[in-house]
Amino acid sequence: MSPEELIAKLEPWLADVAKSEAVSILDIDKLSGGAIQENWLVNAGFSSGPMAGMQELVLRTDAPASVSTSHSRTEEFALFKQAFEAGVLVPEPLWQCDDVGILGRPFFFMRRVAGFATGFKMVKHVADGSYLLATLGEQLARIHTITPPNEALSFLPLPEGSPALQDIAHYRAYIDEFQTSRPILEWGLTWLERHAPETKELVLVHRDYRTGNYMVDEGELTGILDWEFATWGDPMSDLGWLCAKCWRFGANDREAGGIGNREDFYGAYERESGRSVDLEAVNYWEVMAHVRWAIIAVQQGDRFAVEAEENLEAALTAYVVPELELEIMRMTGGKV
Repeated sequence: MSPEELIAKLEPWLADVAKSEAVSILDIDKLSGGAIQENWLVNAGFSSGPMAGMQELVLRTDAPASVSTSHSRTEEFALFKQAFEAGVLVPEPLWQCDDVGILGRPFFFMRRVAGFATGFKMVKHVADGSYLLATLGEQLARIHTITPPNEALSFLPLPEGSPALQDIAHYRAYIDEFQTSRPILEWGLTWLERHAPETKELVLVHRDYRTGNYMVDEGELTGILDWEFATWGDPMSDLGWLCAKCWRFGANDREAGGIGNREDFYGAYERESGRSVDLEAVNYWEVMAHVRWAIIAVQQGDRFAVEAEENLEAALTAYVVPELELEIMRMTGGKV
């Protein structure tokens, strides 16, 4: 759908949900990236109602190709709302639409937040990441205050037994579908199965809490993005995901997200949550992070190589797999 078509569809819809006599979209620009979702920057003028005046918004909808484990936009909107109400720094969720007659797919609007999120840019431009990491630790602790049961998040299934073992079962099923064998990933899963930690409490875990998925403006955290994989799980898994080497964007001496020391991140998380960081468990979930990302990278590459989808981003993603496999071997010590 062209920008002109989007404008024609969205202006009357926005006027209706915002209780405005009229809405005029002045600019609408598609953001780059987004293999799973599309994001559009929207500048709109509201003639009346609670939103009267110019508003800077983001339209979020499905990309043409999706990932089966990704939440729908309806579900992601509910996650944004729960996080926003818990005091987490997320863009304010505004309106959501399931009617595919509008844009051909579900979508929602949220307020735009200032700053940038690009991972490789973040690790180059954040000179001293201690303050940012402290804020990230505090925000993660707030996310982890959301626990089951939660009626608004009833679409999230509770793990049947160990969250780690459940993840391993899912990843084994994915590997079985690959066109080529992946012995190192099989090795990693075996190690993970034999060293699975006990999960003592279930919380809402973001599952993609990392550099590249949060916005920063002039050194300040402004928004935590991309909630499409959130679920109930082990709180240490989110800490391991952010600290995994694969999300340092080359700044490997700064082990917490490529921007600073683990101690700043862990300390703030502990102070805000009242929960002690289990270092052994975090290390375990870092291994899991590399296995999980490697599997996703293979899946993305297969979209191009096997399914013949013309998607350069998917094709290039597969090239990170050998590096991830090397890290898996390094972290497991080559033994189970």
